[in-house]
Amino acid sequence: MSVDHPPGLDLDRLRALLDRERPGLVTGPLTGRLIEGGRSNLTYALCDGTSKWVVRRPPLGHVLATAHDMKREHRVISALHPTGVPVPRPVLLCENPEAAQVLGAPFYVMEFVEGTPYRTAEQLAPLGAERTRNAVLSLVDTLVELHAVDPAEVGLADFGRPEGFLDRQLRRWGKQLDASRNRELAGIDELHAALGRSLPASPAPAVVHGDYRLDNVLIGEDDEIKAILDWEMSTLGDPLTDLGLLVMYSRPLELPDSPISTTATAAGHPSPEELIERYAARSGRDVSAVSWYTAFAWFKLAVILEGIHYRYTQGQTVGRGFDRIGELVPVFIDHGLTTLQEG
Repeated sequence: MSVDHPPGLDLDRLRALLDRERPGLVTGPLTGRLIEGGRSNLTYALCDGTSKWVVRRPPLGHVLATAHDMKREHRVISALHPTGVPVPRPVLLCENPEAAQVLGAPFYVMEFVEGTPYRTAEQLAPLGAERTRNAVLSLVDTLVELHAVDPAEVGLADFGRPEGFLDRQLRRWGKQLDASRNRELAGIDELHAALGRSLPASPAPAVVHGDYRLDNVLIGEDDEIKAILDWEMSTLGDPLTDLGLLVMYSRPLELPDSPISTTATAAGHPSPEELIERYAARSGRDVSAVSWYTAFAWFKLAVILEGIHYRYTQGQTVGRGFDRIGELVPVFIDHGLTTLQEG
């Protein structure tokens, strides 16, 4: 339901800014609501009775702009919007000091795109097997489109540091692990070390989404991708990291009542092997090292989950399901080790 002033969104000040910067855009009283499901940055839907938009801003009270860089998100969708990659049309970026007077933090506004983010196999079930298959294959095809964009041609040549990308990623997530260690985790150091010993040679750099999966895109009624969302982890780097993460999310966890949602068990969902073959055929890239990238994805998610578990043990989480996150971490570690060995 819409509310007059959801937390973190001052509609009066936002309306005044939009009227000044985009005169005529808003034609009626604004209402807004928080869109649930985001893990980090806050997302709101705006409506004036006729048109809809979306506002993205950092979490309430967060002061580390480098971790929630609105300018970076706005920049990448602005660069990609004229291409064939489906992203929302950017409307307005508001940075400090003006942003502090409007919402208390930097933010941007973009168009509202109609579509559904499918987070679970149960949500996909009404589509049926054929439509589910089409939607997931469309996910692969859209990833190929993204990775085909020449960063220099769209003004993103300096969007990241592709040299040494995989090594930096591995070291970064190793440091994240060290920051949340408060128990023994069998195999995680072995997995980290094995990944470091077998770093593959990266292909030519591309725009990397960083968290590419089915619930970070909007699917239309024609089973096509209408928009890729949540660009907060995007950079210029090794495109196969996106493929590895997508493959990881396409393998069933085989855990009853898991607090981590997955669509992999939905009827008609293509196998990981099909996704890899389709990406290879359509992109022309060598995917022979995909096992490394998938194992790295298992490692990265294990570290993320361990961080959540650590915060839970410190009493710093709010909501349900956090008490079971810790038991998932060894499962992700085992999958990572197995994947690397099989590769």
